[in-house]
Amino acid sequence: MTYQEQIDPSRLPRHIAIIMDGNGRWAKRQGLARMFGHRQGVETVHNITVAATKLGIRYLTLYTFSTENWNRPKEEVDALMTLLVDTIAKETPTLMKNNVRLQTIGDLSRLPDNARAKFLACIEQTSGNTGLTMVLALSYSARWEITQAVQQAARLAQAGEVRAEEIDEAFVSRLMTTAEMPDPDLLIRTSGEYRISNFLLWQLAYSELYFTDRLWPEFDEEELCKAIVDYQKRERRFGKTSEQMKNEN
Repeated sequence: MTYQEQIDPSRLPRHIAIIMDGNGRWAKRQGLARMFGHRQGVETVHNITVAATKLGIRYLTLYTFSTENWNRPKEEVDALMTLLVDTIAKETPTLMKNNVRLQTIGDLSRLPDNARAKFLACIEQTSGNTGLTMVLALSYSARWEITQAVQQAARLAQAGEVRAEEIDEAFVSRLMTTAEMPDPDLLIRTSGEYRISNFLLWQLAYSELYFTDRLWPEFDEEELCKAIVDYQKRERRFGKTSEQMKNEN
């Protein structure tokens, strides 16, 4: 029985977040330049997006380019930006065909003008789609996001629009870039690394974590289903006891 056949469609995670890791290592194992790995990684993004759509996942957030990635060699960063622009132009018709809505989170002001324009155009074009929402974390870091939220709260307090005692968890969540979507139920990280790497630190508070040795270019639909099956075997208690969860159900 395949992992896809083992999935309980009534207990799907609403929101899956993925740290896509291992493009460079995959290329190195093939004796190729790192950019070949990134290009193969883009193909995996396409395949996993289609697979998530077929399964009925509502939100898919992909850690695409971190603020730390700006520190990579300029040649690699420039090539990655070109790849992102070319990919979004190529994939927009596919997103429309599959009823996928594109969103981004992160400091888009740091992107080259042409890249930012392409993303904003795709976001606008797909805004009416009602299926999977695919969120690309671009020029993103969780500490940047939390800092932005704290600054916004301080500005609101200074303007007298909020009192300190009104700033609770729900208030802070509304200041996050993901305010319009549920927190991830499942985080997947590929390539055998066991780190969160400054990704969605606020939102992952109660997420289930799944790590695989597969490099991102090797991650396919069956691997995604395997992660979901593993997720469905877990008991999510949110700080409560097993007995409390059984009584509530």
